[in-house]
Amino acid sequence: MRRTHRAVLAATLAAIAGVGITTSPAAAAPPAGPTPQLTLPAPTGRYAVGATELHLTDQSRVDPWMPESGPRQLMVSMFYPALLPVGPPRQYLTPQEAALVLTAKGLPGVSPDVLAATRSSAHEGALPLPSRHGLPLVILTPGAGMPRSILTGLAEDLASKGYVVADIGPNYETYGLAFPDGHVTTCTLACADTTEPTVGLKVRIADTSFVIDQLTGPTASWALSWLIDPTRIGLDGDSVGGYAAPHSMLADRRIRAGVNMDGRVWTPLPASGLDRPFLMLGRESERTPTGADPTWPATWTHLTGWKRWLTGADFAHASFTDTFVLTDQLGVSPPGVISGVRSMELTRMYIGAFFELTLRGCPQPLLDGPTAANPEVKFWP
Repeated sequence: MRRTHRAVLAATLAAIAGVGITTSPAAAAPPAGPTPQLTLPAPTGRYAVGATELHLTDQSRVDPWMPESGPRQLMVSMFYPALLPVGPPRQYLTPQEAALVLTAKGLPGVSPDVLAATRSSAHEGALPLPSRHGLPLVILTPGAGMPRSILTGLAEDLASKGYVVADIGPNYETYGLAFPDGHVTTCTLACADTTEPTVGLKVRIADTSFVIDQLTGPTASWALSWLIDPTRIGLDGDSVGGYAAPHSMLADRRIRAGVNMDGRVWTPLPASGLDRPFLMLGRESERTPTGADPTWPATWTHLTGWKRWLTGADFAHASFTDTFVLTDQLGVSPPGVISGVRSMELTRMYIGAFFELTLRGCPQPLLDGPTAANPEVKFWP
């Protein structure tokens, strides 16, 4: 049976996440109807969410992936608590970015408009909520090839709870990255299957520290940098971003707390260890003490500060991102994977609790151990 446009797009989104979809003929052909408006779950905090885009250039270093392009450039999506939900909705992806991602995954015939028009809750340029003492900053970094927008659901939720969030789009490390002047870059060596993950570790570390420089202190270039309390900075990376998270903390002591969301830690931590709070949050199928990934038990022994190791039952590698929220709405779900809405709910819940504890000092019983309300989440060891 020929797959419909909706089924093809759903398979495409799963391919973006690195998770294959196997469907029966019936599952591959959802009920006929208009193409749906993809929508992310509303944030759970009490504040409206504002957003703005930053184009940053690091004049101190040449881009390591494309030296002929000149200084290293990044696009960063900023999310923050707003006074009112006023202003145009934030664009999830540009059509050019969506088209490049789809082409990279071998489906150039699929229209990018549906993915690009995903509806979320942030409003461009909304007036920020005033803060007397500054707000904690959380930096998000996506996996290799992934657009930074794939972490929008988490970013908006944190902003709705009173955090400033910087979602980094690393240049030449995503299949499509659009800049304000209209030019769009693509992934180079950073996304090649033959590239060793360790090659890009120094790049991710440098990117993170540079973004902190640009958002705090005397070199701050963001107009709303006054919102940020520079003494309360957290870092949360997905996949390759998660791999880089503990190493970024070792390189930059301004980062007080960090999270690895399902990233294999290809480079071991030094024997001296990491002495600040760290959360390892992964899929149960691989990230257990006796699972397929031996780097997590090795990392655990080198975390000398407050730490937690959690896994989600039936989570896939992409379950910590927006991916399955979108594929579920298209009527085609990967078999055996927890629903996108539930995985996002749990991700928001535990990441939010971690930063409430480590950046705000608010006790979080949720992190003390398993709870009957969340049977999917297991604590190790």
